[in-house]
Amino acid sequence: MSTEREFIPLPIAVLTISDSRTQADDRSGNVLAQRLGDAGHRLHARRIVPDDIYRIRAVVSEWIADPQCSVILTTGGTGVTGRDGTPEAVSPLLDKVIDGFGEMFRVLSYEQIKTSTLQSRAIAGVANGTYVFCLPGSPSACATGWDMLISAQLDYRTRPCNLVELMPRLLER
Repeated sequence: MSTEREFIPLPIAVLTISDSRTQADDRSGNVLAQRLGDAGHRLHARRIVPDDIYRIRAVVSEWIADPQCSVILTTGGTGVTGRDGTPEAVSPLLDKVIDGFGEMFRVLSYEQIKTSTLQSRAIAGVANGTYVFCLPGSPSACATGWDMLISAQLDYRTRPCNLVELMPRLLER
């Protein structure tokens, strides 16, 4: 009997938070959509909303309530200036915060951008069984977050543990 697990494709939503991006120039959203597709997952939904706490919260809440959405990836609004408010929008929606995500993201980012990573407020957590990852708005930050952290945790084959194991509605199918 083989102990190798089969890949479980997940429905993943991508939300770009920006006052200036459109579908035509959403490079960070494109990076996430491309990478999740290349990994074998399915793009459940994709939207762009302005840097507005309540508009962000409305879309994320909608996807959290959708039983067909397993993961939400956001890009943008995690900085410390102006209207950056993604952590403030998303944090109240989370049942549990995954503190290690932000910590690890900043460690990995330090290798590329040095102390500028202090300006990142990348966060992750779970709400209603849906995993939410909030990444900075740069394409390279999205690539780092997906390639170095998120992709392995969204792969059921990853040992010793992964987040898919904690998604009972997927494993019951």
